[in-house]
Amino acid sequence: MTAPDTSGQLAEQLLRLTRRLHRAQKRYLDPVGITPAQSRLLRTVAHYEAPPRMADLAEHLEVVPRAVTTLVDALETNGAVRRVPDPSNRRVIRIELTDQGRSTLRALRDARRAAVEDVLAPLDDDQREVLGDLLAELLTGPARTAS
Repeated sequence: MTAPDTSGQLAEQLLRLTRRLHRAQKRYLDPVGITPAQSRLLRTVAHYEAPPRMADLAEHLEVVPRAVTTLVDALETNGAVRRVPDPSNRRVIRIELTDQGRSTLRALRDARRAAVEDVLAPLDDDQREVLGDLLAELLTGPARTAS
């Protein structure tokens, strides 16, 4: 008799949960008029004390610079960010949140909370705390590479 593949089962469950969370988040973000990728970029811009360079955003998001350009274009079109010249180097463009962008961020936070609440609804407070501890351990523990 073969032992069950618990690692494979856990991987599948994590992937299914990630997809469920992504669908819930998209459902709540649609009324805000923003995609999950745009949401991530907007939150990243807000994270910086000073307006970041496009290259900083690409590095932080671990994407190619062209992907950031596309996201900034969309966010600029809806008025959430604006491109501003770097005061010390005119060739450098920085990305700045607008008042509309800050308002969108508030709506995003509410949408993300609602999406997470949908997914976590079956869990009581103690179970949520255990899940949070386990996820924190997975995220901060040493990553193992295949030999």
